[in-house]
Amino acid sequence: MDFGAQDEIVRFLATLDGGAARIVTTHISVVALCQTRAYKLKKAVRFPYLDFSTPGRRMEMCAREAALNERFAPELYLGAHRVTREADGRLALDGAGETVDAVVVMRRFADDDLFERMAKVGRLTPALVEALASRIASTHDEAAPDDRRGGAAAMRRTLDETASSLRNAAAASPQQIDALVARLGRALDAHGALLDARKTQGKVRRCHGDLTLRNICLFQGAPTLFDCLEFDEDLATIDVLYDVSFLLMDLWRIGAFALANLAFNRYLDARDETDGLPLLPFFLSLRAAIRAHVEASQENADRARLYFDLSSALLAPATSAVIAIGGLSGSGKSSVARALAPLLGGPPGARIVNSDRIRKRLFGVAPTARLPQEAYASAVSEKVYGEMFDVAARTAALGWPVIVDAVFDRPQDRAAIRTAAERLRTPFLGVWLDLDLDRRAARVDARVDDVSDATRDVLAAQMEKPTGEMEWLKIDASKDTETVAAEIKMAIDSALPAATCGLTPDAR
Repeated sequence: MDFGAQDEIVRFLATLDGGAARIVTTHISVVALCQTRAYKLKKAVRFPYLDFSTPGRRMEMCAREAALNERFAPELYLGAHRVTREADGRLALDGAGETVDAVVVMRRFADDDLFERMAKVGRLTPALVEALASRIASTHDEAAPDDRRGGAAAMRRTLDETASSLRNAAAASPQQIDALVARLGRALDAHGALLDARKTQGKVRRCHGDLTLRNICLFQGAPTLFDCLEFDEDLATIDVLYDVSFLLMDLWRIGAFALANLAFNRYLDARDETDGLPLLPFFLSLRAAIRAHVEASQENADRARLYFDLSSALLAPATSAVIAIGGLSGSGKSSVARALAPLLGGPPGARIVNSDRIRKRLFGVAPTARLPQEAYASAVSEKVYGEMFDVAARTAALGWPVIVDAVFDRPQDRAAIRTAAERLRTPFLGVWLDLDLDRRAARVDARVDDVSDATRDVLAAQMEKPTGEMEWLKIDASKDTETVAAEIKMAIDSALPAATCGLTPDAR
């Protein structure tokens, strides 16, 4: 059956469940969005990477899609159903007649609750992105390692298929496609050993595989992943960082730079994938290239060009730097770090290592849970700072910028982070946020569900401790967060220009 013959089926689906409010078409599917249900029909198409060309194949893939998505969104999926031709010639859903096609049936969610739409109107909040990153990390934790798939050879096949699809869809000129594919190939060659090592370490797992903003929604108050890649186990059983890279690329594509960096950092807080950071430019670029050929195949020339150009830009290598941001509680360290991080290096920006988050993880509690006073004993703090310095050093050693966010009121801690950077021959800048006690106390009082446990009593105790001579760059933290972050970036641009040489938001 060719796709033209499926028009009758689309018209039939549009009559179900009170009638279709809207029909959505992609390069491989048609979805009838009815009153309480969505009916997803797979197009009768065949591409190098999938085959939906026969009713039997489509039924198989519908059943597979429904089963696989039980893992991600069991509350959304209502199973695969047959479209049948009845004796009187009419079409029916799961009738007694011959099966002519198949659909996946889902519960409807509000169109405006699709993350792509939410991002466009400013409804995609940091809290939702944090919850989303945590959910993605959980799906990776739950999936078993796969030592049969993945690694450099699998990524080579993906690159070859992407190159073929880019050329077939004429996503750019032949010369531009050849140049991009050659750059991607060189990046793959450079990191092949790392890809294979991560496969050996269990980093290759059955993932969602298609984590774009169009495949994430807000359902029953929670970020929900749906429409995972069902048609090819090799394409879906991948390095976990390659999976989350689709989301990071898509957030960066729409200009949500801070949210992209937030998702990146919260995912790495949940899963220590530091060793895979050198792969991110290649992963991000390849994800954009895949979207470029998909858009070109649907004759969306402008969107295809946007993704193609983004793919080329995302291959810019990251640049190492260590930026330490210190200050007494309430001075705004974490807020400034979040504002600064997307501006450093290439997408999705700098890794933030936060002492409070490390402390909460060591005690096995949620980031916003309050810890008892003994959790802040000197011995515990020594352990927290030791791990913080370790993560920062490993990150910088791999050529990635890192922001270390902690009080740093003790001279020995400030010396230790500087020494760590010097040992790696990595550019270093220490920043001290200066703010009077009254303003810091007001900020602490205003906190809700914050990762910091600081109280007015803690602030008073900090004032009694000598900080020694402050050799770091002092910045007045009474200004708004963006202004403080901009001042730090100016200092970095002046002292460490290489740290901001990647594709930063202000270079777009």
